Amino acid sequence: MILRFVTLLCCLLMFSCSSRYAVSPDSQSFRPQSRPAEVSSGHQPAQEARGDRRTVVASWYGPDFHGKPTSSGELFDMYAYTCAHREYPFGTRLHVVNLKNSKDVECIVNDRGPFVAGRDLDLSYASAKKIDLIGSGTSTVLIEPVGRDMKYIRYVKYGTPGSVATIQIGSFSDESNAKRLKKALELRHSNVYIMHANVNGATYYRVRIGKFTARDEAAAIGKALADEGYNVLITKYEHEI
Repeated sequence: MILRFVTLLCCLLMFSCSSRYAVSPDSQSFRPQSRPAEVSSGHQPAQEARGDRRTVVASWYGPDFHGKPTSSGELFDMYAYTCAHREYPFGTRLHVVNLKNSKDVECIVNDRGPFVAGRDLDLSYASAKKIDLIGSGTSTVLIEPVGRDMKYIRYVKYGTPGSVATIQIGSFSDESNAKRLKKALELRHSNVYIMHANVNGATYYRVRIGKFTARDEAAAIGKALADEGYNVLITKYEHEI
C-alpha cells in the first residue's frame, strides 16, 4: 500500500515538472530576449538631446539652391529632409511641427540661414512638403532638437605654418558659393573675408576668418568651428580682399 502511494506520488511530481517546463518552441516565453538589430547607415552615432522648444517662423528653399554647397560643405538636396538654421550645430536633428495643421517632420540642420528678416528656419522642399508648408510659403512652427548626428563634428586640419595664422573654412571655384558661405559665417563670426588664389591658371575663392599671431588662439577658435560642423584648415595668413 505504501509502495503504491510512493509510486503514485512520484508520477504526479514528474507530470507536474514536465507540464511546467515543456513549453512549445512557438511560445513567446520560450524565445530568448534578443537585442535590437544594429542599423548600418554609414553615420556616426547620434547624440540624444531634447528640450529647448521654440516657436519660430519657417520658410523653405528648393530649386534655386539644389546641388549647391551648403554651409556644412554638403551639396544641398531639395529632396532630402534637411534645414537651415542660424545657430544649431550642423547635424542637429530637429522635430518640426506646423502649428496650422499639426503635421510634423524630423530634419537635419546642414546649412545656415534664413537671411530674410522675420524668418528663423529654412526647410528643404521635402521637409516643407511633408508639413504642407509649400503653398503658404511660411508658417509658425514648433521646433525641438531631438539629437545630433555626430558625423558632422569635424577635425581641425593644419596647412602651411607661418608667424601669422588664419582659419580657412572653404575654397570654391565659383565666387557665388564663397559669398554665400561668407554670409553664413557672418551670422555668428566676425572678420570673415574672401581671398583670391591662382592655382595652375584657375582662380579659387577662399573663405577665411581672422588674423592670429598666437597659434593657440587660432587653434581654439578653429576647434569651436569644427565642433559646430565646419571644415576647418588653419594655415598661414597671406592677404585679404
